[in-house]
Amino acid sequence: MAQSAEGRKVLNNYTMLETQTVPQTSTLFDSMSNMDHEQLVFCHDKATGLKAIVGIHNTVLGPAMGGTRMWNYATEEEAVKDVLRLSRGMTFKSAIAGLNIGGGKAVIIGDVRKIKSEALLRRFGKFINSLNGKYWTAEDVNMSTRDMEYVHMETPFVTGIPESIGGSGDPSPVTAYGVYVGMKASAKKAYGSESLKGKKVLVQGVGHVGSYLIDHLIEEGAEVLINDMCEDKIAAVTAKHKVKVVDSVYDQEMDIYAPCALGATLNDDTIPQLSCDIVAGAANNQLDNEDVHGEMLKDRGILYAPDFLINSGGIINVFYEMTGNYNRDKVYEQTEEIFNICMNVISHAEEKNVTTHSAALKIALNRIEAIGKVKLGC
Repeated sequence: MAQSAEGRKVLNNYTMLETQTVPQTSTLFDSMSNMDHEQLVFCHDKATGLKAIVGIHNTVLGPAMGGTRMWNYATEEEAVKDVLRLSRGMTFKSAIAGLNIGGGKAVIIGDVRKIKSEALLRRFGKFINSLNGKYWTAEDVNMSTRDMEYVHMETPFVTGIPESIGGSGDPSPVTAYGVYVGMKASAKKAYGSESLKGKKVLVQGVGHVGSYLIDHLIEEGAEVLINDMCEDKIAAVTAKHKVKVVDSVYDQEMDIYAPCALGATLNDDTIPQLSCDIVAGAANNQLDNEDVHGEMLKDRGILYAPDFLINSGGIINVFYEMTGNYNRDKVYEQTEEIFNICMNVISHAEEKNVTTHSAALKIALNRIEAIGKVKLGC
């Protein structure tokens, strides 16, 4: 994206540049430089078995904020790549949502069934506390409000804690609502109506966010297909709703594909197989390569609702908790704005003949640049 010399000065002063993925480089500093991260913090505690990484991408708009993911990564390199991509995405997510926070993320390496414990989570909380508020955490994959309660015992820099102790609770319902309204905006563009009644929607990943999204879809009369690797999650959904369980995803006939599990499901292999009009889901980093796969979707005539835009409801929710001025009505009111932002992004993409991802990224970067100038006094 072309930028003025002044704009480049602002972004470079805050270590902020565009890039789409973590390149194969020889050092950690190469990876951080290519994705323009401010800080990468490694946390280790032998007694509890904690191995964690905190990625702080950008703090132009405010302290970095983003959830903690616990995952049994095959290698430490995979964990580094994930935390770099996720924390970068949080920068753009908060920026486009109009929040005064930056982007950060944390990962804990290990099998959740084997290593998660109160002691490990509290030790992790002490590490978070040592960053003195530069990074605020919350729950993400394989983490719960109860886990955040343990983290909160050691640090105030945590959100998504239970309502019983003054928090806002699980942010998943708000994330799901944002995805739902973003999907409706996409439908309005693709079909001329925002109604999802009768539309065949495949939800891949039916955990917390996916299951709440299904509630909205069923209520509106959509035909829902689901896919998940966990039988217990499938059982929970089928006990509640009449849905079709499918073993495969990309060869299914559907109107809307909603990836709500892990990222990079839109890639060289899967995009050619897709038979849908819209991709709109909750997963982070859905495009394996932002430039290449955003263009592939555009060339195939598939409307892509940028993930960091439509899944921003959760960060909106915990942002208001962080400020100490939590109001659920205000949270949902701001989350509903995702509809209008999504419509604007689609219109801008059409006018400029660019991908919707690029259009959304430009909005986020422009806000960071503008506020950066204010802070620098440029």
